Amino acid sequence: MTSTPGPQPGSADRDAAQEPRDMPAGPLSGLLVADFSRVLAGPLATMTLADLGARVIKVERPGTGDDTRSWGPPYSPTGATYFESANRNKESVCLDLADPGDLQLARELALRADVLVENFKPGGMAKLGLGYAELSAANPGLIYASITGFGSGGGANLMGYDFIVQALGGLMSITGEKDGSPTKAGVALVDVLTAKDTTIGVLAALAARNVSGRGAHLELNLLSSLQGALANQGQAFLGAGKVPQRMGSAHPSIVPYQLLECADAPLAVACGNDGQFAKLTRVLGVAGLARDPRFATNNARVEHRTELVPLLEDALSASSALIWQDKLIDADVPAGHVAGIDEGLEFAESLGLEPTIEVRNAAGRSAGRQIRHPITWTPAFPAPVAAPPSLGEHSDGVRAWLAGGVAAGVDRGGATPSAVPARG
Repeated sequence: MTSTPGPQPGSADRDAAQEPRDMPAGPLSGLLVADFSRVLAGPLATMTLADLGARVIKVERPGTGDDTRSWGPPYSPTGATYFESANRNKESVCLDLADPGDLQLARELALRADVLVENFKPGGMAKLGLGYAELSAANPGLIYASITGFGSGGGANLMGYDFIVQALGGLMSITGEKDGSPTKAGVALVDVLTAKDTTIGVLAALAARNVSGRGAHLELNLLSSLQGALANQGQAFLGAGKVPQRMGSAHPSIVPYQLLECADAPLAVACGNDGQFAKLTRVLGVAGLARDPRFATNNARVEHRTELVPLLEDALSASSALIWQDKLIDADVPAGHVAGIDEGLEFAESLGLEPTIEVRNAAGRSAGRQIRHPITWTPAFPAPVAAPPSLGEHSDGVRAWLAGGVAAGVDRGGATPSAVPARG
C-alpha cells in the first residue's frame, strides 16, 4: 500500500515567503536580546542586532554602568564617544546582580529573551544562576552567546584585552615597518572581528531554531576570532611553513601593492595583475619596466621587489600624490592617497554611500551622527535611530515589566519566549 506525501513542514511558509512583502520594522523585529556584555565585542554585536530591529535591553551596574562610559576623551555633548560607538538603539536598565531582587529580575529578562550575550569571566554567569544550562532548561529556545578572551578551558583565567590578543595572536608581528617595532591596528580590530563573528553565530542559531525549535550555546573568544581572520597570512604558515613577517604596507604575494612615495606624500597603489602593472608604467612614463623580464610577471616582481620599488618611486617623485591618484584612476589603476577618517567619510558621502545616520534622543531631538550599519536593504526598512541610552534611562519601565512576570510566578517550563512589547 502506498500513500501520497502530504505537505512538508514549513512548505506553506516557504511559499508565502516567496511573495514580495515590505519589512516595516526590520528583519529581527519581535526578537528580544538580553545584553549582559560590556566594553566593545559584545556591545557591538548586540548593537548590530538592534540596528536590524531586535529589542536590546542592556543590563548595567548601578552607578558606573559599562566601563566605556568613562573611557574618554574624546567626549560628545552626551558622553564618551567610545561608549556611544557600540550602544545605540538599546535600552539601559541598572541591576545590581549582588542583590537578590535585582538578580531575580535579571533572570526574568533571560527567561523572556530570544538571545543573551555575555562576556563575564568563564563561569561568572553560572555562579549567579544565569548560566546556559540553568536558563535553557526553562527557556529551551534561548540562544546564549558567551564571549571570552581566550576560551573557557586553559585560557579561562587570562584577561581578554584586544591589545594583548593582537600581541599574543600574531597580528602585531605582521603589522608595522620591516625594521620597526610591532604595531597594533589603529582600532580595536579583534573586538570588532569577534563582534561580527558573534552576530553571524546568533543569526545562524536563529535560523537553526526555526527548524529545531531549540536554542544553542555559542562560545566565542577573541584569540580564535583574530586567528580566523588571518586568512592568507595564517595559511602561509600552515600550508607552506612560512612564518609571515612585518612588511609595512607591502603585500607578501603581490607587487606593487603598497604605499609608494610621491613628491609630497605616499600613494597607495594596488596592481592585482600584469595588465594593471603595464598601465601603471605607461602613466608613469616608464613603460619599459613592464617588458623587463624582472618585472613582466607578478612572480618576477615579487622576486625583484627591492629593485622595482625605487624605480617606481623615482618616477612618482615628479608630482604630488593627488595628481598621480587622478591620473592612475583615469587609467583604471587602483590608487588612493592616505586619507584621514574625516576625508574617508567625505569620500563615501561623495559616492552616495550614506556612511552616517543621525540619532535622536527620547524627546526626538538630534543627538548627533554615527556610522550607520553598512548593509543597504532592498526593500528598505526604517532603520531605528535611538541615541545610546544614558545610564539607567529605561530602568523604571523595564523593571516594572520584568517585575510583573516575577510577581506572577510564571512557570515557563519550555514555553517559547514571551512576546516582546514595542519600544516605549
